[in-house]
Amino acid sequence: MRRREFMTLVGSTAACWTVPVVFMNVVDPVGAGFVDSLARPGGNATGFVSFEYGLSVKWLELLKEIALRVTRVAVIRDPAISDGIGMFGAIQGAAASLGLELIAVSPHEVSEVERAIAAFARTPNGGLITTPSPLTIIHRDLIIGLAAKHKLPAVYHRRAFPASGGLISYGPDVIDLFRRAAGYVDRILKGEKPADLPVQAPNKYELVVNRKTAKALGLTVPPSLLARADEVIE
Repeated sequence: MRRREFMTLVGSTAACWTVPVVFMNVVDPVGAGFVDSLARPGGNATGFVSFEYGLSVKWLELLKEIALRVTRVAVIRDPAISDGIGMFGAIQGAAASLGLELIAVSPHEVSEVERAIAAFARTPNGGLITTPSPLTIIHRDLIIGLAAKHKLPAVYHRRAFPASGGLISYGPDVIDLFRRAAGYVDRILKGEKPADLPVQAPNKYELVVNRKTAKALGLTVPPSLLARADEVIE
């Protein structure tokens, strides 16, 4: 197989079935129709999921750990994609045990995010979680700014958020996923078939805390959380 005949998909929603495909940034490849199953992809595509639904429960736990006063949580999700529905469902399943009330924010455009967060923040003891979607990525700075304006502790899914002034993030090490995807490319170029390579989940995660933002929100980051952090932004 020549190298130009190989295709690597990163975050694409359209798959080409005439050449081998290694995908990334996909949450539900079975639901999206990319593969038959995770263990046995069965076609011309395989790759790495970027998130598992159960990871979203960790965001809820971190929010409660860093902001004990939080009793209400707004979850920004895109209901048009399976990721948003599945992750909100996982969060919903864990909220009751933590004594938290959930509110789904399901915007179709950015102006709806501003209105929904402003309305949510009128009642005290609120917190915020973002789930992965094009809207949250594209409008990252706006969401971070709204959380700061309304004094809402927020947990995000990528390091880029706390690096830009957000409070805390927990998610896969994206660089590690790229390395592992390159390994699959190499194996396929050497003759292995995508159908025989199981779809894999992340095995490295990073916890990033912005201590400066915590201080601005009047929060003291627990020492146990700081000790677990892979990066602390001062």
